Amino acid sequence: MSELTLEIFSAGDVELESGETLPDARVAYCVRGTLNGTKDNAIIMPTHFGGTHEHSQYLTGDGRALDPERYFIVTVNLIGNGVSSSPSNAGGVAFPVVTIADNVRLQRRLLIETFGVQRLALAVGHSMGAVQAYHWAALYPNFVERVGAICGAAKISRHNDVFLQGMQGILTADPAWMDGHYDVQPLLGLRTMARAWGAWPPSSHFFRHAYYEKLGYSSVDDFMERYWEVTYTGMDANNVLAQIATWRSADISANELYKGDFEKALASITARVCVMPCISDAYFPPDDSEIEISHMNGAVLRPIRSQWGHWAGSGRNPEDTDFIDQQLKELLLN
Repeated sequence: MSELTLEIFSAGDVELESGETLPDARVAYCVRGTLNGTKDNAIIMPTHFGGTHEHSQYLTGDGRALDPERYFIVTVNLIGNGVSSSPSNAGGVAFPVVTIADNVRLQRRLLIETFGVQRLALAVGHSMGAVQAYHWAALYPNFVERVGAICGAAKISRHNDVFLQGMQGILTADPAWMDGHYDVQPLLGLRTMARAWGAWPPSSHFFRHAYYEKLGYSSVDDFMERYWEVTYTGMDANNVLAQIATWRSADISANELYKGDFEKALASITARVCVMPCISDAYFPPDDSEIEISHMNGAVLRPIRSQWGHWAGSGRNPEDTDFIDQQLKELLLN
């Protein structure tokens, strides 16, 4: 894979759903492939929680469904992830809540104003990337031809929200957080949160069968220390909290278009949708996906029968990635 070039879309001062303003909003993105003359081969791939454009490239490549030789693939960094506008680079504790819908509206501006794209061949993503893809299809049904939702949902569940409130509580309980006005990262809060978070994305099967060894870790302790603690202590605490707030905002019907009517929002999606939950995912279980697709036209459910939990959609297990790739190939054929 050639080296990715990070680009910045400067959106100016942006009024958010909350009524607050995000000053000098900056959306960081990268592109792979070439936009064709009719501008109908564009794919958008929003990033997931804690991830950047670099973490999302496992779905793209020669021979893959997302082949840069055929498609113009725009990977967009979530607001708050430390690359696009975030507390760490634009406002600190005063950073406003930026919803999933706010992100998608900015992404739409990026596509139109920078590339002249008026129609997406596909909106695709894992986890919060899938949540954004759902919002694309509901907010702009005439803009999106297909959706690939990998281990995600159209609305945050109560169960998921309780988890997020717990993680937020652990982090902000560290006295070093100082209500967000810290000079040094609250490492105890980040480290403790990492330990609690580590039980969620990988499934119980992942731990039972020691799949962490396939990722190069010798034991649970090694996995928790060298992956989870290192990853989360490397994040900015206010960025983590900003992304939690964004995740908690997820609901395709929470807007003036649908006025809270979730079933109407789902039924309004005209894109062809392939929903790929993992059967062992604690965040987004297949039961939730079944409910959602029952209200959509042209949606298919393709469960990932994996023991890797939420990580089945993350690119860590090649067999799962190959399954996802095959579903995306079939989706793009239609």
